[in-house]
Amino acid sequence: MDIIKVFGTNLKKYRTAIGISQEAFAAKCGMHRTYISAIECYRRSISLENIQRIADALEIETYKLFMEEN
Repeated sequence: MDIIKVFGTNLKKYRTAIGISQEAFAAKCGMHRTYISAIECYRRSISLENIQRIADALEIETYKLFMEEN
């Protein structure tokens, strides 16, 4: 399991499911759009604090961002 890839894939999946752009989502999280893009492209590790901010902005439980699809 590549945790960075799983997290980035899930972030993009949940973000697009609610129909919000990277820019709008980044503003909702208090982050920069390029940071969100880097996460979704698997180029960035992420702190626990930012993981929680992302989950809160998506209005999902944090663990869902780490669940690998079968």
